[in-house]
Amino acid sequence: MRVFNVSIPPLRLPGILQSPEKSQAVVIFAHGSGSSRLSPRNTYVAKALNKAGFATLLFDLLLTSEEADRRNVFDIPLLAERLATAVRWIPDQLDLTEMPIGLFGASTGAAAALVVAARMGDAVDAVVSRGGRPDLAEEALEAVRAPTLLIVGGDDHEVVSLNEQAFAKLRCRKALKIVPSATHLFTEEGALDSVIAEATAWFATHLSEPTGGVDHVLR
Repeated sequence: MRVFNVSIPPLRLPGILQSPEKSQAVVIFAHGSGSSRLSPRNTYVAKALNKAGFATLLFDLLLTSEEADRRNVFDIPLLAERLATAVRWIPDQLDLTEMPIGLFGASTGAAAALVVAARMGDAVDAVVSRGGRPDLAEEALEAVRAPTLLIVGGDDHEVVSLNEQAFAKLRCRKALKIVPSATHLFTEEGALDSVIAEATAWFATHLSEPTGGVDHVLR
């Protein structure tokens, strides 16, 4: 496993790039609710994806000076532009050139991931949302073409409803996975492992297969 501390230009956003030998694809994390590259939940997911053969990039979407203003956490255009910068940066890294790119978004980061997928087309090959707010992507939802998996905790009732509404607007290959008895942060025993299993399977399939049209609601 190769681990690099990186800076995403032009703002030098700090990040952690982890690349196992013979990586098959790279997954970029889009944190939400002000979380940083050190988010324990996303770090846990990233390590599992590394074991499955995926390179991962965790980076800060906000500068330290921006974190104090909570409005920035919900500024989807701002978060999306930062994430798009990382997507454009990845192919310039020698070991990652021409690799398929997946996006893993949490909370408001999921909306940013979907906006980027809609705007950048073939540059994004798959999207996974964990406890996300895909509804905040608004009109971008219908333009997403990358296969998209929405994962929500069954006891996170309001967010389940918002994900169902967003799911109905997606026109890509898509699936909605509701993890029984899990709350918003998936802190229950086994809940985050369920997220990892679903995300790993989704990326393994859709970062190596052409897209198509199929809908699933999984419970």
